[in-house]
Amino acid sequence: MVEDKIFNGFFKGKKVLVTGHTGFKGSWLSAWLIKLGAEVSGLSLDPLQENDHYNLLKLEDKMNSHIGDIRDYDFVQSVFDKEQPEIILHLAAQALVIPAYTDPKSTFEINFNGGLNILEASRKSDSLKSLVYITSDKCYKNKEWEWGYRESDELGGYDPYSGSKGAAELVFYSYNESYLKAKGIRAASTRAGNVIGGGDWSEARIVPDLARALMNDEQLELRSPFATRPWQHVLEPIRGYLFTAKALFEEKGEAFSGSYNFGPSIGNNVTVQALVERGYEIWGEQYNFSKENTDRLSQFKECNLLFLNCDKAYQYLNWSPVLDFDKTMDFTINWYKDYYKTPENVAEITNNQIDRFEKLSIIK
Repeated sequence: MVEDKIFNGFFKGKKVLVTGHTGFKGSWLSAWLIKLGAEVSGLSLDPLQENDHYNLLKLEDKMNSHIGDIRDYDFVQSVFDKEQPEIILHLAAQALVIPAYTDPKSTFEINFNGGLNILEASRKSDSLKSLVYITSDKCYKNKEWEWGYRESDELGGYDPYSGSKGAAELVFYSYNESYLKAKGIRAASTRAGNVIGGGDWSEARIVPDLARALMNDEQLELRSPFATRPWQHVLEPIRGYLFTAKALFEEKGEAFSGSYNFGPSIGNNVTVQALVERGYEIWGEQYNFSKENTDRLSQFKECNLLFLNCDKAYQYLNWSPVLDFDKTMDFTINWYKDYYKTPENVAEITNNQIDRFEKLSIIK
């Protein structure tokens, strides 16, 4: 099978817990793990919308889904006790910059206290062997410089979202050094950002906004058209998370602990406007966007330049990005286009993209 050529059948039969499984990234990760033959369980809040990717894939019927709040330690511990996971991929988070500005308290509680609960339950676990603790590229103190951030660069953030991610990294480091290593649990934090792909319906994010505008034949308003972002398809970092989990689990896995960046190649660093224009081209529509309201959310400061150096992932995990910018956009926009035409075929659309990504990974 194709996946055996990537992971050598490693995940088949493994008990894997995904936190945040009802979210955008979590649903793609869960779908891929199910395809790989893992025994997948999830811990998360209810999906926000009826058309969330998790609901469209009907993942509730394909995995052990535990719905609850990661801030509730008793709930988290009960899931650990029931599922006895061997591998944890921790994605549950408040993942958007602007909602973090409007509700900073809950952002810190979810991203810091939620992560703390996962680490505490991990510390007490007798089944756990491998923990991948996902944060964000926003954990770095952004200095608007022209080169990529390395895993050893300064953490921090001037906004609540970035600050919460930097704090989550610090609590991870403390637990890993004080408890997890001593217990033989191998752990690593991973950092990625500006992930795009089909099935994301978040508010105030450019690709979901673009998809809604295309589907509803509406004008799109661009907030920061000339901001540059390192766009990558959702399957790129997920492949990195899975490589990390495997490396940690296997013999001598402690050598792979620490932190890893997963970002796209330099050619994927393009402006918001360039991304939107390419999206219209793939959809087959004339450009229909406005830059007149760029100050509508100007009270929320966002970085203009941020990308990652991924040399460590290349060296230790043999990971490198698969998709260039055009293929990233092709995967993303065509998912929405196919969904628009045949919404009943979402599972097939998603699995076909995973199949295609696997094949491209092998060719690469």
